[in-house]
Amino acid sequence: MKIVKYLLLASVLAIVVSGCQKLLDVPETDVIAGDVALKTVANNEQGVIGAYAALGVEMNILLNATFSDEVKTVGEFYNAATTHEWQYSSQDVGIRDNFTAMGPNYQIVDRVNRVLAALPTADSTRTGDEKLRSRLRGEALFLRAYAHFELFRYYCEKYTPGGLAMPYLEKSILEPVARIDMATYFSKLNADISEAKGLLPNNLSDKFRANVASAHALHARIALYQGDWPTAESNATAYINLLPLASRADFPKIWTDEITDEVSFQLLRNPQVGPRMGSLFRGISSVVNGNIQLGTIVWGVSDKLWNSYDADDIRFDAYVIDEPLLADNGRPSKIVKKYAGGAYTTATENFTNGKVFRTGEMYLIRAEARAEQNKFSGANSAESDLNELGAMRISGYTPISLGSKDEAITAVMNERFIELPFEGHRFFDLKRRGLPVQRNASDAPTTSSATLEAGNFRFVLPIPQRELEANVLMEQNQGY
Repeated sequence: MKIVKYLLLASVLAIVVSGCQKLLDVPETDVIAGDVALKTVANNEQGVIGAYAALGVEMNILLNATFSDEVKTVGEFYNAATTHEWQYSSQDVGIRDNFTAMGPNYQIVDRVNRVLAALPTADSTRTGDEKLRSRLRGEALFLRAYAHFELFRYYCEKYTPGGLAMPYLEKSILEPVARIDMATYFSKLNADISEAKGLLPNNLSDKFRANVASAHALHARIALYQGDWPTAESNATAYINLLPLASRADFPKIWTDEITDEVSFQLLRNPQVGPRMGSLFRGISSVVNGNIQLGTIVWGVSDKLWNSYDADDIRFDAYVIDEPLLADNGRPSKIVKKYAGGAYTTATENFTNGKVFRTGEMYLIRAEARAEQNKFSGANSAESDLNELGAMRISGYTPISLGSKDEAITAVMNERFIELPFEGHRFFDLKRRGLPVQRNASDAPTTSSATLEAGNFRFVLPIPQRELEANVLMEQNQGY
């Protein structure tokens, strides 16, 4: 089973079996087995940290930007035609190398499953270990739910109870595992994240590890995709009560890591740890003949997104830029600024922390959930949520009035487009709402790549061919 190759705890060394039968009888001395590697509570904390280390937002960001209508090709670099133009298959190189979610997410699952198995009997050797034991269980459950939810977003159609989900692994196993139905899958997701809430710290002192706020955020996301509107609303509200929206003056500072307002959970990204998130869209700059020369522009901002912002919207200046250094040299100049990091040519250029959950998203989850419950206008409605968010983002904002559920849903989706670009949501949003990708003609490299019709099978990624060959119980997605 190919998944098993990803299910190796970082602290466990691989054993190479020789062809000599006699060597099989020699006790191994260079292997740290699980019962030793996770013997103490402190050891288990290192196991959980190893699971955190496998987390990433970069693949989500790139997939959702390039598969949807957030970016456009600009002529300086374009080697993603099969994915950007929706021509990929289960053996496509771009899917294999850039968008294979199986490996990292099942690796996270295996690491935390090993911790969950070892924790109950792990030795307590320090003061505070019993409290830590409880927290580690909460973190492991949170990470297990997070990784399984990401697998759902990549490889599954929009939620229907009898639809085909992925294998949900609750222990480390070596046998092939079949996909299960979505109702069962989401029952397991909800059980894990619900238990995690009672075990995680209810403070924001360390935003690089899970806490109660981030558990509420993940639960709100899960419920959004499931269409469990009351649960989505209540968890988004719990998050908002813990982390209010940033002011207009402070909002841009979130993206330069000067502040962490709105953010409950983030991934460390710096020159020592990497990767450079901004390099998804623009190469690093250099000095040529005494002048700053920006690196290759990999993806430009789509005209559709660029033209969607109000002139006084602080998000426009925080997210994108018409860079004079490019325009003055006749190069494509409308580029992504969101992850620019430090100044050009500095060591921190294109380095920012990966924001996993923040308050702006929670407002929009709550607004959508309220609209779906026909709470589209008045107090505590989709209308009030959109107006609160708009007032904090746009100078001189004019409140909107919503007259129907459908109008509210359309307004929420439009607001998600301009609030959450380059954060890993757009393509998945269109899939779960049953909407098409519709690019402007100026953003589409070819006529055939202007529209991906709603419900097209390519909204779901193919199970990699090597997984099908290794796991006889794995079922391929429709259309591949």
